[in-house]
Amino acid sequence: MCVLCRFEQRRGFLRRAAGIAGGIALAGPVFHHAFAASNPRSDGLSPEQALARLQEGNRKYVAAPELCETNLAGNRAAVAKGQAPWATVLTCSDSRVSPELIFGGVGLGELFVARNAGNVADTAMVGSIEYAIEHLHCPLVVVMGHQSCGAVTAACEVVRTGERLPGSIGPMVAPIIPAAKAVRGRAGDFVENAARQNARNQATVLRKSRIVDRLEKAGKVKLIVAYYHLDSGAVEQLA
Repeated sequence: MCVLCRFEQRRGFLRRAAGIAGGIALAGPVFHHAFAASNPRSDGLSPEQALARLQEGNRKYVAAPELCETNLAGNRAAVAKGQAPWATVLTCSDSRVSPELIFGGVGLGELFVARNAGNVADTAMVGSIEYAIEHLHCPLVVVMGHQSCGAVTAACEVVRTGERLPGSIGPMVAPIIPAAKAVRGRAGDFVENAARQNARNQATVLRKSRIVDRLEKAGKVKLIVAYYHLDSGAVEQLA
């Protein structure tokens, strides 16, 4: 049985049950969680439970990254009248980085995904995330950079050589340049270090939002920083 089928089977079980307790260990700490069925918003998940679900999905993706046709028509009909995503992901528009697959074959209406080159927290991305956590009551925000990011590579070249990028690409990568400057000369791969630092920087930008700050301090939202490894499929939690 493929990841999507197992996920659908598991989700149906969780909705019928009062709760299930368990622990997940991936790149971050172990989280014990119980899935409550009483709150229809975001499946009633706390920020920690939403994070554990993402971690479990990524573990399945790494272990058995299989795909098959699932009940998309049924899912589409179920969410057509409203959405209650349980995690928001700000990540890169790179074609190899698909949160719905990376986190275990997540169905329609479960992830609120905001993507642009270099996972930059610009006005549109911040506003989108504010909408997700304020109006859709999404309990988890993940800022996820990734291995071999083209936008980060371009920013590193600007820092390293002073290269002038054509068209709108220069302004697009400008918010990533501080990350590249911060890690230049640090041990390890320049681009990978910059990608990690950029994800941290963009999370800092998000925390300047009054809405994000208020909900995070109230414990209603958890914001984490992550890094996706293209070669292994694993998601590393940075903070």
